[in-house]
Amino acid sequence: MRRIVALADTDSYVKWAAALLEALPDDVETELVIVETPLAVSAGQLRNALAGTRIDPETVRRVEFGEVPAILDEAAPDAVLMASRGPVVRVLAATVASLVPRPVIVTGLPGISIPATTAAMLHRTQCDLFVLHSTREVREFTELARHRGLAQRFALSTLPFAAVARTADRSAGGTDLVFASQAIVPRERADRVRVARMLVAAAAADPTRRVVVKERAVGGEQQTHRQKYSYPDLLATVGPVPSNLVVSHAPMLRALDDAEGLVTVSSTAAIEAVARGVPVIVLDSFGVDDRLINPVFVGSGLFGSEDAVRERDFRMPAEGWLADNYFHDRAADDWVAQLDELVALRRGGVLAPKPARERRGGRVRDVWERKLAFGRHDRSLAGAVVLVVGVPLRFVLRPILRPYHRRRLRAA
Repeated sequence: MRRIVALADTDSYVKWAAALLEALPDDVETELVIVETPLAVSAGQLRNALAGTRIDPETVRRVEFGEVPAILDEAAPDAVLMASRGPVVRVLAATVASLVPRPVIVTGLPGISIPATTAAMLHRTQCDLFVLHSTREVREFTELARHRGLAQRFALSTLPFAAVARTADRSAGGTDLVFASQAIVPRERADRVRVARMLVAAAAADPTRRVVVKERAVGGEQQTHRQKYSYPDLLATVGPVPSNLVVSHAPMLRALDDAEGLVTVSSTAAIEAVARGVPVIVLDSFGVDDRLINPVFVGSGLFGSEDAVRERDFRMPAEGWLADNYFHDRAADDWVAQLDELVALRRGGVLAPKPARERRGGRVRDVWERKLAFGRHDRSLAGAVVLVVGVPLRFVLRPILRPYHRRRLRAA
């Protein structure tokens, strides 16, 4: 019997981890653990994240960072799935790597991961296996790792949200225009106001059908990325809101039940919708740019204008785009086979260690980064001391060092 424990914190990573665990064979024993961070899921977000899975929210443990070694000693997993933002993974991976015997450390990204980034790999240096979700992602991350001289092993898995969506019942078509909100795409207030006005116009264009703004956080809840301008707040500033424009915090799986089509700037919800047979518009109002996380949709035929949204001119992706972008043959998925291989090496005592990336600052930097990642949930004395000294020093040095770091990145 193989055993894998997932350590997760934010809403999108919890949803990803739960769906990925669901995809494992029945003979794998699994557990999902929430590690408390400043952005950890609320109880409501946890319920939404687990919708469509067999994981009961009541069985999910919440632990502080300092409890992680004891929890893993008790569970004795063959592998640990790191389902968190990069800075948190970096700290947790170092902790897990120090266990004896060391579990296999698996990681990944919870959605669209094009463009491939060096930072995503550097944070996950100590992880044995990096799970990606399209043949294109595997190809581009592999090429970037080769170019940067980074040693990382990549594996392919069908995007778990899409896998869950394919099994969901959709016996009847819906009538809702569902807009998938994102915390930082687009980022600027003016752009988000423009989207809000578009949604109002779409609702006014047909009062008999709903426009649903699908939000991922209620006031006070956190997300993987900090949202500065929420659509519910912005809608209140753009004039009268039609009664058929509503805000929903339901799981995306449920929102798609009643959807005629989905609109997004670049959300992974587009992939989830296509898997359900729900057509999509990827809004092109702000161009195509890595910062918008939308170059992956070039060639898909999904880009559409604000006029297309008002007219509900939804579309399905071009056949030639699908196989390279999240809709490959599931027989190509190899992450479970690679995980089994690594577990066999571990059980045989020959799993090669993956040392942490060498950086300046040594132990002090490690403590500093742990405190930044976990905030008040890092209760160590060392963390408190480093925070008192480090915050003022960081404030002074950041403008001095920023040009140096930019030059290094350009030269890399």
